[in-house]
Amino acid sequence: MSSILTNNSAMVALQTLKSINSDLSQTQGEISTGKSVASAKDNSAVWAISKVMESDVSGFNAISDSLSLGQATVAVASAGAEQITDLLTQMKEKVVAATGENVDHAKISADVTELKNQITSVIAASQFNGANLLDTAGGDITILSSLDRDASGSVTASNITVASVDFEAGLDLTTIDVTSAGAADTSLDEIETLIQAAVDGTAALGASQKRVEDQGNFVSSLTDAMKSGIGALVDADMEEASARLQALQVQQQLGVQSLSIANQGAQSILSLFR
Repeated sequence: MSSILTNNSAMVALQTLKSINSDLSQTQGEISTGKSVASAKDNSAVWAISKVMESDVSGFNAISDSLSLGQATVAVASAGAEQITDLLTQMKEKVVAATGENVDHAKISADVTELKNQITSVIAASQFNGANLLDTAGGDITILSSLDRDASGSVTASNITVASVDFEAGLDLTTIDVTSAGAADTSLDEIETLIQAAVDGTAALGASQKRVEDQGNFVSSLTDAMKSGIGALVDADMEEASARLQALQVQQQLGVQSLSIANQGAQSILSLFR
């Protein structure tokens, strides 16, 4: 039965065209944004997960900066400690030489004094952004190293504490005396003690530096993995989107043609009254 009031064919064609246009709009949105889930209405569960992970990525970027700062601080202290160890080794040579009777103790003593002054200078200069792990005032440093999220979603911060070696108080250079052979002989044990303390402190700083560096590398890899995971959740497949866009454009043209034909159907009823 034909009706001039209800055009079922046009209604079907119109609904089909609306559906095609909706899919076409969504596909164009994916291509323009590069995301299949660009907002909460696209997929609320996936969108929520991606936003939580994006916040964690931002947090780990800040942690990476903290680790870089901490690594630089420890590296400066470690370089200073190694230099001090070398200076103490040179001082030991002077002490050994001063144990002889037929030497110029005054000149050796002057050399030792200069080495002491250089050690003091290195301790004071081994700071980064005001943090010094070799002097008494510097103290320990705490480096933000991670954000740990548990199953309930609670987040806690983890830190790496690098202990100060405090060469300023730990290396008593006043015990080294080379003004005479007897004094130099007594100073041999003292210089060995100082060298061992410097070696132990330098080793401790080296271990801390390695830990901070390893944590920095881990955070960098973790951040990359999280970014890849977020991309797998929300990024659009551009090859699929491109193929779908072309198919939908053809469907849209056919839908328009179908609606046009359906709208012309009512005009054929006029021929019945001629």
